[in-house]
Amino acid sequence: MLAMPSGTLACPDAARQQRLAAQLADMIPGAATIRVSLNDPTQQWPHPHAIAKDAAGETIDLNRTTSRVAARWILRVWPGLDWNRAHTFDLATATLTRSDLAAAGRGR
Repeated sequence: MLAMPSGTLACPDAARQQRLAAQLADMIPGAATIRVSLNDPTQQWPHPHAIAKDAAGETIDLNRTTSRVAARWILRVWPGLDWNRAHTFDLATATLTRSDLAAAGRGR
């Protein structure tokens, strides 16, 4: 990403996250959240994996290509995170939270 003379990014991360949320909403109609990790249950080695859910929390069926593309796009926006733990990307707010923290917050 290009930087301005001041050293700040030419495109703020928030705008990048909003664009990603819009692109993923177009790619996966009806999706409200996307859970991403490197632990694809069908693979022996780490592979990008995504699970989409609608607003009611029901899983949306994704083919393998869509699942991997969505996961890779999210991984590229947040490259420094520990992806061995699952994270959930909320398409409405364009925010990413660790899935275990999000689950703990719902139980309170």
